[in-house]
Amino acid sequence: MSRKQPKRTAGKMVKTAIVGFFIFAIVGSVGLGVASADPDDELARAGAFGFDSTTNESTLNSRATDAEAATSSLDGVVREQSMLASTSQRNVDSGLKMIDEKEKAEQERIAADNIAVFERVESKKAMQGVASTPAPVVDPQPEEPEVQSSTAEADVQEEPLMEYNLPAIDWSVGREAFVAEWSARIDAYLAGSPLSGYGTTFAEAAWENGIDPRWSPAISNTESGKGSVCFLPHNAWGWGSSAWGDWDTAIRAHVAGLASGYGYSLTPEGAAMYCPPHAVDWYNKTLAQMASI
Repeated sequence: MSRKQPKRTAGKMVKTAIVGFFIFAIVGSVGLGVASADPDDELARAGAFGFDSTTNESTLNSRATDAEAATSSLDGVVREQSMLASTSQRNVDSGLKMIDEKEKAEQERIAADNIAVFERVESKKAMQGVASTPAPVVDPQPEEPEVQSSTAEADVQEEPLMEYNLPAIDWSVGREAFVAEWSARIDAYLAGSPLSGYGTTFAEAAWENGIDPRWSPAISNTESGKGSVCFLPHNAWGWGSSAWGDWDTAIRAHVAGLASGYGYSLTPEGAAMYCPPHAVDWYNKTLAQMASI
């Protein structure tokens, strides 16, 4: 019996070798099929792993559905962005329209205020007899010799009034241009004095009250040397018994007082009210200062 066992063992080894050969051949053929397939070909890869045509068609349909979904999503994003852009543009246009309307309303208000000030000033000037244009220069006529009745009368000679011949002020330019012009002129006039730098305050107060912007600065020179010698704090105009805490308040109060009590500009009648003892001298000095501004 010991002699028969080697024969059976050899037969089993042959059978095992044959089975291994066939398995190796099958695996090799599968590997060659995979290697020979196009790596970009979805159908080839599916066939290499044993998927049939139905499975391949399902895969393609799924990919197509995914592509359509992605395209639809992209279209939705584009439409949403377009709607947002359109809404944003409408909001911008609406905002710009509101700004334009506000600016237009403000311009109309300013124009109406300018007209009102101009009309008020013209009314004041008419009441005072102040010409809107400079008075014409007339060649002086030869004076006839005065006949003096007595020596006493000869000793008393009244100072002649200066003629009010100041350049007219253009009130039609509007508040902004008016204040800009007269601020600069008054600042130049007051340079180096305690009132230096307050040209804008004088100009604004003159516009708001509708009076000659030269008037209050000129009185400050006649009464106190432009604020150099004040008998009360910040009272550069000999204005009653008033005192103020700062120049801005004082200037606006004085200009308003002139407008309410004396009218548009300097007159002999106003000088007689303001400085009764020396009305003519006060009038002439103040008028000369106004002419220099």
